[in-house]
Amino acid sequence: MNKENIAKSVLLPGDPRRAEYISKNYLAGSVPFKGLRGISGFTGTYMGRKVSVMGSGMGIPSVSLCASTLYECYDVQNIIRIGTCGTARDDVNIGDILIAEGCSTTSGINRRLFSGSLFCPIADFELLRTAIASAKENGLAVKVGNLISTDLFYDIADNDSGKLWWKFGILGVEMEGAGLYTTALRYGRRALMICTVSDSIITREGMSPELRETSLHEMISLGLNTIHHFCD
Repeated sequence: MNKENIAKSVLLPGDPRRAEYISKNYLAGSVPFKGLRGISGFTGTYMGRKVSVMGSGMGIPSVSLCASTLYECYDVQNIIRIGTCGTARDDVNIGDILIAEGCSTTSGINRRLFSGSLFCPIADFELLRTAIASAKENGLAVKVGNLISTDLFYDIADNDSGKLWWKFGILGVEMEGAGLYTTALRYGRRALMICTVSDSIITREGMSPELRETSLHEMISLGLNTIHHFCD
C-alpha cells in the first residue's frame, strides 16, 4: 500500500463497521484501501479536504500497533479516536460526549516502557483546543477531562477500589486512549480521543449494538470538524 492511499489525518474508530459507515455517510469520493492486519480503511474528502478513516480493533495493544504503523510507515500526522465508553458517575449520562485531555490507565504498558515509573499520556493541545472550539461553535455540549483505559472490559467496578477513580474526577472508562496517546507522544505526532457514553456501570443501562454503530452523529461530526483543520 502506498503512502498516498492514506491521508495525513485519520479518524480512528475501534469498530471497522463504524469506519465503513462513516466513509459511506460522511466522506465524498471515498475509496477503500487495504488496512492493517485485514482491517479495511477508506480515504475520501470532508469539506474538500482529504481524510482517512479505519478501524483500530479493541484494546491498547491493537490501537498502539495500528497508530505506530500509521505514524511510522505512512507518515500520518494526526489521529482522532472516536469511540464509546462507560461511566459510573451520576453527573455523566448515556449519550454525553467526552473529550479526553488525558488518559489514566490500569494497564502496565507505560510501567514497562518507563522502567516501573508512571507516565501520564495526554492529548495534543492543538487538537484539543480545536475540538472544544468546534463544539462551542456548533452549540454542542461536551465534557472535557480525564478518562481511564483498562485492559479488561470496563473492569472499573462500583466498589471501593473503583470508586476512587471516579472520586478523583475520571469521567469515563474505555480500552484504547492511553495506548493512542502514548504512541502519539512517542512519535511526536498529534492524537485526541472523543467518546460517546454508551453504558452506565451504575444502572447497567446501555446503547444497543445498532445504535453504537449508526447513531453517534454528533461525535463523528465533531471528530471530522476538528480534524478537518489539520487535513491536507
